[in-house]
Amino acid sequence: MSAHNAVDAERTTEDRRRSLRRIDLRRLSRVALLGAGGGSRVPDAIEHLIKVHRGRHPEAGAAAIEQLRKAYVLAESSHRGQMRKSGEPYITHPLAVTLILAELGAETTTLTASLLHDTVEDTEVTLDQVEREFGPEICYLVDGVTKLEKVDYGAAAEPETFRKMLVATGNDVRVMSIKLADRLHNMRTLGVMRPDKQARIAKVTRDVLIPLAERLGVQALKSELEDLVFAILHPEEYARTRVMIQENAGGADPLPGIAEQVKGVLREAGITAEVAIRPRHAVSVHRLLLKRGGKQLGGCDYGRLLVLVGENADCYAVLGELHTCFIPVIAEFKDFIAGPKFNLYQSLHTAIADRDGRIAEVLVRTRRMHRVAEAGVIALGDPHAATDTAPPADGERTERAERGDSGNGSTGESGAGVDPTRPGWLARLLDWQRAAPDPDTFWTALRDDLAQDREITVVAAQGEEAAGTLRLPAGATCVDAAYATHGEAGHACVGARVNGRLAPLGTALRDGDTLQLLMDDGDTSGPGRDWLEHATTPAARIAITRWLTQHPAVEGDEPDQAPPVRPVHAEGAVPAADPLALADLPGATVRLARCCTPVPPDRVTGFVIRGGTVAVHRVECPSTARMTAAGRAPVPVRWREDQPAGGYRATVLAEALSRPRLLADLTEVIAGQGVGIVSAAVEPPQEHRVRHTYTVELPDAGALSALMRAMRAVPDVYDVYRAQLAVTARH
Repeated sequence: MSAHNAVDAERTTEDRRRSLRRIDLRRLSRVALLGAGGGSRVPDAIEHLIKVHRGRHPEAGAAAIEQLRKAYVLAESSHRGQMRKSGEPYITHPLAVTLILAELGAETTTLTASLLHDTVEDTEVTLDQVEREFGPEICYLVDGVTKLEKVDYGAAAEPETFRKMLVATGNDVRVMSIKLADRLHNMRTLGVMRPDKQARIAKVTRDVLIPLAERLGVQALKSELEDLVFAILHPEEYARTRVMIQENAGGADPLPGIAEQVKGVLREAGITAEVAIRPRHAVSVHRLLLKRGGKQLGGCDYGRLLVLVGENADCYAVLGELHTCFIPVIAEFKDFIAGPKFNLYQSLHTAIADRDGRIAEVLVRTRRMHRVAEAGVIALGDPHAATDTAPPADGERTERAERGDSGNGSTGESGAGVDPTRPGWLARLLDWQRAAPDPDTFWTALRDDLAQDREITVVAAQGEEAAGTLRLPAGATCVDAAYATHGEAGHACVGARVNGRLAPLGTALRDGDTLQLLMDDGDTSGPGRDWLEHATTPAARIAITRWLTQHPAVEGDEPDQAPPVRPVHAEGAVPAADPLALADLPGATVRLARCCTPVPPDRVTGFVIRGGTVAVHRVECPSTARMTAAGRAPVPVRWREDQPAGGYRATVLAEALSRPRLLADLTEVIAGQGVGIVSAAVEPPQEHRVRHTYTVELPDAGALSALMRAMRAVPDVYDVYRAQLAVTARH
């Protein structure tokens, strides 16, 4: 047998699992029109469904088959007479959705609910009837995917339906599994819709359903959904990509030859493994083309090699042989077995060059990892079962018994140590969605949340001791961590230590960072409007926005008003304020205005703002002139004679000619002056000029002049000055 034929034969099973067999709607239509049949005989329409189900779940007995028969009979009789826009009998839709789930290995309960998923929404069947005939579990799943009526909810029906589904998914992820399969079949048959409706549905699929499929690890559904959306929203680019794929398929494919080389290496090493070729789908090819800057792709770029083994240890043995017998491309190596992705995905990724210099990407995983990589949470079965209901394959049942591995995700290959059917991202999403005040806020926040496609793990600390771990979306800041940890009480966060050092609240956290949040036990602190610039998670943004709404600023109480400066002790305690300026108003709290960031010996004046606090502004600040013109009475203020060390913030702007390393040179000079950077912003260059804005923490008031002189000395910097106009620009 030739190399081509040998590899093609081996990859047939895997390709079928990945591509999800297309449903012959004409065949389903034909058997649907014949009715459900009589007695307890299995209807012709579900014979193939049952065959696929038993292939994935050999333990499915007569009771399971009878349940599927009953569900089909009810669905067929309820939908009888209803037609899809394509002209097909409506029953073909729940049949197709259920077959998609069966191909992915869904268990009987999910398939039963899938057959019934549109009955309550579109027929006279009620939830009470479903519960009487099929029990509360299936009733819950059907209810979870049932849309809310537009008559009752109007324009809010779609976002509120998704909110309802997500809440239901929090208790049972099978709800979202059914919804994803439902959307896949609807996208496959979307061509009968008007172009504007196709585009609207495709955009929601892109923004919400595809990210959910990614997070739940259902890669087989995600890949096909991506291609269907790509074809609708970017038809010309999709067509060009398909032509490239077809042209490559008609040429000489180097991957089978490399696959044969890999098989030979592993056979000589005594490693039992399957080697298959995984073709890239259209969106994957398009992304690779963009990554390569539009350069023409080679034959090896249209697919990857997949190596399947029995045990975790075998994965690393395969990796060792590949890196020994081929030339490894080290930059392409990733270990998602030791560090699984947040969506359950595990695999080793590498790339190798053969003796002819042809580079091929290789994925190495166990068979169980492969099933989970394709079907995600669907492969895990019933989330309420005590053990994994996904059937072991290819001898895994015996191997697990010998290892004492129940396969429940707590040890061994999953490596997560947590319940994978109740992921942390879903718990966070459910937390903040309760606080979303209206459907529009929820819908926007949901899409923003789902746009975060990676997670980081931060070690939460109390004093010198680790107190646990905190999982956050990539790009999250200390502000996000405060609200993720303390909820609404995150308002009281006044500082943070990252890896043992004081850090601004806007600091972006990295995977493995140690974080200690410094909280104000006196409950006198609250978020500033600038916190919204630092918050990336919906939970934080919604909580901050609500607090700001409940504490509206009066005229003169500017968004950038700084809270009282509080020295932070090493142990993290925040003592009562030791104000830097004094006001001639007994008992008044004094705050330094952030719009002009006054420091001694600036000439200053004050104005009473919300809660009797006195805001201290520089005399030349535009806010001072505006409030005086409005008739606001100034309050005399003065700097303390015995100024404490530290606690002074100032905002300075540097204007310069744009050049490489300017930001690095300026920050290096600032650090060299013993000054901490609280925040930094760089405006886009205009006519080769650029402006940098730095808010800095000064060791003493006299350090400001020296700092500005040092910044002016940086090459290409032609002006450095104090900020005064930020507030005026917003009014």
